[in-house]
Amino acid sequence: MLIRTLLAALTLVAATGCGAIYHSPSVNPLKDGDTKVRVVKLTPESVLVANRSTYRPKQLPAVFFQTAGMGSGLRGAGATPSPVFDQTFKPNALESRIPPAVPQGPYRIGVGDVVLLATPQVGSTVEQLTGLLAASNSRQGYTVQDDGSIAIPNVGRVQVSGMTLEEAEDRLFQRLVENQIDPTFSLEIAEFNSKKVSIGGAVARPAVAPVTLTPLYLDEALAAAGGITVEDQDYASIRIYRDGTLYQIPLKDFYSSRSLPKIQLVDGDSVFVDTEYELDLAQAYFEEQIRISEFRQTARIAALNELNSEVNIRRGALSEERDNYMTRLELDSVDRDYVYLAGEVKAQARYPLPFGKTATLADALYSNGGVLTQTGDVREIYVLRGSADPREFSAVTALQLDGRDASNFMLATRLELRPNDVIFVAEQPVTRWGRVIQQITPSLITTTAAAVAN
Repeated sequence: MLIRTLLAALTLVAATGCGAIYHSPSVNPLKDGDTKVRVVKLTPESVLVANRSTYRPKQLPAVFFQTAGMGSGLRGAGATPSPVFDQTFKPNALESRIPPAVPQGPYRIGVGDVVLLATPQVGSTVEQLTGLLAASNSRQGYTVQDDGSIAIPNVGRVQVSGMTLEEAEDRLFQRLVENQIDPTFSLEIAEFNSKKVSIGGAVARPAVAPVTLTPLYLDEALAAAGGITVEDQDYASIRIYRDGTLYQIPLKDFYSSRSLPKIQLVDGDSVFVDTEYELDLAQAYFEEQIRISEFRQTARIAALNELNSEVNIRRGALSEERDNYMTRLELDSVDRDYVYLAGEVKAQARYPLPFGKTATLADALYSNGGVLTQTGDVREIYVLRGSADPREFSAVTALQLDGRDASNFMLATRLELRPNDVIFVAEQPVTRWGRVIQQITPSLITTTAAAVAN
């Protein structure tokens, strides 16, 4: 009986060796039926080649990228009523309007100026100019008349208005020669009456300042009027009226600038130091500004309430759409990309590829517990990838990771997965024999027990 039992056990072991009892999955690089398997060792180069295959990860719906504030059509505060009072009445809002620069040039004689004709006191010359100049005086003044000329006895009327001193001397020299009079003389302006600038307002002495041979500057004109008499500079300004245009210089700017006091004035300018600020207009202005502010505040509150309502509605709609999508995802009714884990892994499962990015071999392995090192053969970790070419539908590339060298697991973090990849971990040889023995042990016990019973 014992011999018969041993023969039965040996028969079972032999059958197992022939694969008649226990079958374990493995990767066969040779042709097996209609499947052609090509084993490729995982190296940095083979990882780069494998990652070149085109793949666009599936994206989450647009609802996951929208926010509740992306709506349009929300009303704002609307148009603000136009103010009745001009803002020029507002204090501390004075605007600087500087007059343009004056072109430089020599003084030109005008109507009302007094020109002084001087001749040397030589007996013969005085005798020749008898009637032209007084015998006892070699200097004689002449006022430019309204026709622009001066009247000289024995010479007549000489036009000098609009001329410079040099031009007037040339004209007078020509007329003296024409009248056979010795043209030895000098000409100068004794009184400047044709060009004037008026200064008024908050000054000590309102005055009219003449424009002479030297330029008249703003600070000199104000000094000629006794200076500015302003206590509160916040509302004061110097206004210059020229050729129909009103220019304005805030008094604070005038005192703090080096160039503004040296503004050149010209004939006809009117300078006025203004300090007037009408309190009734100011009160009306500020009341109006308060009302406008209240209107804007009320409109903002209404718009904000409307915005909050709109945001809440949109937030609820977005949340509902996202919840519906997550429910469909749980019910597996959403088109997803998967890879599959088989062999000696902690949990044989289907691993969904993430949305919007690629996943690596390490992501899939360690999201499901990793390799069972007690039973799995770390030398044979495969990524099985079918050919995308319909003409090679049965061709499979087995990308093999040899985990005996722990540094090779860095390649697992760089190898990108593609849809329908199969991650397979082979079993260790000792694991295979252990499972064979585990399967045949009940048969041996049953056979031995039956033999003993007989």
